Amino acid sequence: MQSKSIEQPLEESGYPEKRSRIASFLKELRKNIHYYVLMAPYLIIFLLFTVIPVVISFGLSFTYFNMLEFPRFIGWSNYSRLFLSDDIFSIALKNTFMFAIITGPISYIACFIFAWIINELSPKVRAFMTLVFYAPSISGNVFFIWLIIFSGDSYGYLNGILMNIGFILEPIQWLKDEQYILAVVIIVQLWLSLGAGFLAFIAGLQTIDRSLIEAGAIDGIKNRWQELWFITLPSMRPMLMFGAVMQITQSFAVAEISIALAGFPSVNYAAHTVVTHLMDYGTIRFEMGYASAIATILFTIMVGTNMVVQRLLRKVGA
Repeated sequence: MQSKSIEQPLEESGYPEKRSRIASFLKELRKNIHYYVLMAPYLIIFLLFTVIPVVISFGLSFTYFNMLEFPRFIGWSNYSRLFLSDDIFSIALKNTFMFAIITGPISYIACFIFAWIINELSPKVRAFMTLVFYAPSISGNVFFIWLIIFSGDSYGYLNGILMNIGFILEPIQWLKDEQYILAVVIIVQLWLSLGAGFLAFIAGLQTIDRSLIEAGAIDGIKNRWQELWFITLPSMRPMLMFGAVMQITQSFAVAEISIALAGFPSVNYAAHTVVTHLMDYGTIRFEMGYASAIATILFTIMVGTNMVVQRLLRKVGA
């Protein structure tokens, strides 16, 4: 009677079910062991250089750490300082959201439209045009071109053109006047935005099954717009997801362009972003705990935005 009463709680607690799940998992692992072996190098690298640093950064965000002393736990002080006392962070957050709201959707749509147009060209022309559009994103220090265009003297291309046509009488300090700096950086960011997402869209468009288009024509699709909405976009969902992740990451991680064009820091922090703020405290002031708090906030914003965008994309063609 006593043994029966002991066995009953064990069965009610779900132990047999847990054992069956573990057994099925081990069976599946043995069955597909070769796949896991092939995935192991990537998973190990991803774990060591992505997952573990993120976890460590999150832990350090609750400490005071100046790279010389052992981290000292201070609780939520870094976060309260970040949102209640750091006025520069408020400016950086506003500028970052401005970048993301403007450059994110525009560059995402532009990537797809250009890829869609280029995909209709002949193979040789398509390869050349793909290189032309993709080249700026892989070029090195191409910012000197824009420094010449937006130079603050009369020799700057934009100032020279506007003065020759009589639109302005004296040169404008495009990169020193805070009312123009943010707009200039956004323009350059859009120019550089046709990167990995653009290539993913090109590849996705070339892998669409032509029989689907023929079947759609039989089922009543009458024009290219209907073909785009009911066939092309649903067939490219993985590429659309990948492109969204890349564009969101790129739009929230603006730093190099801002530093190259507007300096570090920019005039009245007009082009200051969350990443440049992170660089300020992490690589110059060596306040690693505070920098980790900034990185955690940025990571949370990017993950949340990705989740929202991917949920919207799942409805495409549904």
